[in-house]
Amino acid sequence: MAETALLNLASAPAATRVGTTAGERFLVLDSWRGICALLVALFHFPTSSIVSQSAFVGGSYLFVDFFFVLSGFVIASAYGGRLAGQDDLARFALVRFGRIYPLHLLMLAAFAGFEALRLVLPALHGTGPAPFTAGFDLKSLVANLFLLQGMGVEDHLSWNAPSWSISAEFFTYLLFAAVVLTAGQRAWIWLVAAAVTAPLFLLAVSTRHMDVSFDFGFIRCLYGFSLGALLAWFQHDSIAEARQALSGGAGRLAWTLAELAMIVVIALFVSVAGTNDAGIAAPVVFALALYLFAHEGGWVSLALRSRPMLLLGSLSYSIYMVHIFVQARMINVGGLIERKLGLGIVCDLMLRGDHATGFGTGSPWIGFAALAAMLIAVIAASWFTWRFVEMPALAWFRRLSKRI
Repeated sequence: MAETALLNLASAPAATRVGTTAGERFLVLDSWRGICALLVALFHFPTSSIVSQSAFVGGSYLFVDFFFVLSGFVIASAYGGRLAGQDDLARFALVRFGRIYPLHLLMLAAFAGFEALRLVLPALHGTGPAPFTAGFDLKSLVANLFLLQGMGVEDHLSWNAPSWSISAEFFTYLLFAAVVLTAGQRAWIWLVAAAVTAPLFLLAVSTRHMDVSFDFGFIRCLYGFSLGALLAWFQHDSIAEARQALSGGAGRLAWTLAELAMIVVIALFVSVAGTNDAGIAAPVVFALALYLFAHEGGWVSLALRSRPMLLLGSLSYSIYMVHIFVQARMINVGGLIERKLGLGIVCDLMLRGDHATGFGTGSPWIGFAALAAMLIAVIAASWFTWRFVEMPALAWFRRLSKRI
């Protein structure tokens, strides 16, 4: 929350550092991460249903900025006071790499495997570009392997398209750690500078409002991440104290009303700002939401602490990384069925003013059914990759980092 952070600059002691208390978790924010991942998946899935065609889903690409703000908050909370030497920096980089890269590599292999399958099975060619061309060319594959696809070296989205954001995040992690290591207690100055200059840069150079990715994705990430880190830097302790005070249920109704109001604000903002320069305020809006829900004071937060919602939060990274592959294969299967039966399952359609190939041209109910099937398939695939890829890989990299 930029306003809160800036108002506290004058009164916060210069030695303010943050560090998450052992075992402390912002569980409600984890659940929000899962919800946002599903909303991004909805944004990417073309159907003729009113859900897909709605302004809210059309602006849901902005929820990527929630990930950036939350990452800044969590990383600064956990590491703001723990990066004191080069060994700390190396351990931090290794763990963050282990958090994102194994699943990224698996999904790259899955996409490359499908492109190879298209070479040998003409039925999978469809009417699209030839295998290993366009967004699936070998040059872009190299950029993706080195996590450069969100750093301005590409001129298009490629391979697992949403992975541009993890490219931007990884290098933002490294920059944050380097700034904290070198600037120490004055690191917040650099965070303020990034939070102020990044949106001005995007407004000046982007013709696509906040919808930047392969080109200025790093700048977009730096903007949201810096706001989240500033929130942690100056408000982490006050949030923790307030959470303890609220544990007895004091003011539950007032907090619930505030949470419901924030949900309405987010829904209206995303619906209106997704197609214009107002979207530049997305990280600020999400920082406000993060600040509110970090307190976990209302009944909405209580619902978000339920086991299904917490599981959704755990699956959020897998949901984000696997959903495009699952969706694309659903369209492939639907296209094969369409060519055989001609039921209007998959055809060309207009998606929020753009041409796309998707579900439901024969009946809007087909679109609704496809949406439900997609969400179920994505969550099921995400559980598998979370259980057998994400968690084992992260545990291995953590063990490796302890040897440094």
